[in-house]
Amino acid sequence: MSTRAQIAIQIGPDQWAHVYIHFDGYPSHMLPALASWTPEDILAAREIRQVTSEALDSFLPSRDPRILPRPTREFAHLYMWIGARWVHVDPQADATDA
Repeated sequence: MSTRAQIAIQIGPDQWAHVYIHFDGYPSHMLPALASWTPEDILAAREIRQVTSEALDSFLPSRDPRILPRPTREFAHLYMWIGARWVHVDPQADATDA
């Protein structure tokens, strides 16, 4: 079974590109694997089958990332570039503040 994830990268004031990750999206794998990659690398990969520290295994052909107005978790895990490093985040935590 796959652990799907997304990477949200801010590309404009109210624009976040959401890159799909198909396999191994759990934090204990993704955070060390993402450490090798910049947000620009992830955006260039577009749609990713699996992230490792050695390679971004992209689907061919790859679909463009979804553009949303805020970081949104649609799968098991969401990752963002915060403070010059990759972070596992739970955007649902702020939903109760509204």
